[in-house]
Amino acid sequence: MKIVYCILGTFNSGGMERVLANKANYLAKLGHEITIITTDQQNRKPYFNLDESIKQIDLGINYTGNNNSGLFKKLVDYPKKQSQHKKLLKDLLFKIKPDITVSLFDHEVTLLPNIHDGSKKIVEIHFSRFKRMQYGRKGIWKIIDKIRSNNDLKTVKKYNKFVVLTEEDKSYWGDLDNIAVIPNANSFKISEPSNLNSKNVIAVGRYDYQKRFEDLIDIWAIVHQEDPEWHLNIFGKGPEKDVLQKMIDRLNLNDSITLREPVRNIDEQYLDSSMIVMTSRYEGLPMALLEGQVAGLPLISYTCKCGPRDIISEGVNGFLLEEGDKSGFAKRVIELIRNDNLRKEFGEKSFQLSNNFSEEKIMQKWLELFDESLSK
Repeated sequence: MKIVYCILGTFNSGGMERVLANKANYLAKLGHEITIITTDQQNRKPYFNLDESIKQIDLGINYTGNNNSGLFKKLVDYPKKQSQHKKLLKDLLFKIKPDITVSLFDHEVTLLPNIHDGSKKIVEIHFSRFKRMQYGRKGIWKIIDKIRSNNDLKTVKKYNKFVVLTEEDKSYWGDLDNIAVIPNANSFKISEPSNLNSKNVIAVGRYDYQKRFEDLIDIWAIVHQEDPEWHLNIFGKGPEKDVLQKMIDRLNLNDSITLREPVRNIDEQYLDSSMIVMTSRYEGLPMALLEGQVAGLPLISYTCKCGPRDIISEGVNGFLLEEGDKSGFAKRVIELIRNDNLRKEFGEKSFQLSNNFSEEKIMQKWLELFDESLSK
C-alpha cells in the first residue's frame, strides 16, 4: 500500500510524534510505501528515527509562525495559510496517488475530505473529544474553542474512518458509523522490568497547561516532608518551564525535584525509577503511562479524560485519584514508597498488562482497518 501521514512536524519529542514514528517504521518494514507530509518542519530533523525508506516532504506553511500573534492577525492569516496548504497538499496527493491518507488531526483535518485524489481518508485523534474545551482559555478564545469543538464532530463524519484511542472517548462522540477504537502501542520492548529499588519517581510530558505539573510539584512537597530521600524527575520541555522552576525554588525542592530535558533513551530512565506519576488535565491515551507500564512501574494518575482508566486497574497495577486531590495523591505515593511488597506487586502486574498494548497486536488492528477501508 501507499500510505500518507499528515502532521505539523516530526521534530517534537511528544507522544504523538513517537507513535507516528513507530507506526511508520513498522509499516515500512512490511514493505508499504510511507510518506510523511509536514507543514512546519523547517529543515529540522525528526526527533525519533525514521526508516530510510520513509519519504518526508514539508510544505513550508509555517502555521507556528503565528503562535505569538494577536487574535486579529491570526484570524486574517489563517485562511490564507489554509488556502495555500490545501493547494500544495492536493497537488502532492495527486502526484503520490496514495491508497490511504491519514490525518493526525492537525491543520489538514478540515482540508483532506475535500481533496478527491482517490485515496481513502482516515483521521486519528490523539486527545479526547473535549480537548479544546480543556485548554482553559478565557474570553473570546473560550468561545472560539467551543465553536471549533462543535465543528470537530462535523469534520470527522466526512472521513472514511475515524479512530479514537479509548472506549471512553468513543462514547463522547455519539453514534458515528465510521468510528473505531485503536489504542496506542507500546513504544519499546523491555526484557527485564525495573527492579523498583531506586528512590526515583518519574514523570514525562511537555511543560504546559495540559500536564498540570504545578499540581505534581505541590504533591511532591508533601511527599518530601515524609520521605526526603526520594527524588522526582520530570522529563520534558515547554513554555511553563520557568514558572515550574520558580515554584520548585519557592518550595525549596531543588534537591528533590529536577526538571530534565527529553532524552531518546527514555526507557533507561523508566528502568531507573520505581513508579510513574501523572497529573494531566486531559489526555488521549497517555504514552507515559504505557511506557512506564512496559518498564514494570506502578502507576499513579488523576482520572482525567481520557486514558488513565484504560491503563490503570485500581489497586492492581496502580492508583487512580480524582482530579485535584493532591493530598490523596501524595498519600498513595508515600504508600508505595514505604511498602516494598506492594510496589513490586503492582510493578509485576504492570509488566504483565503491558502485553495488551504490544506493537504486534495494535498494528494488526491498523492493517485490518486499512484493508476494510480499501474494500469499500
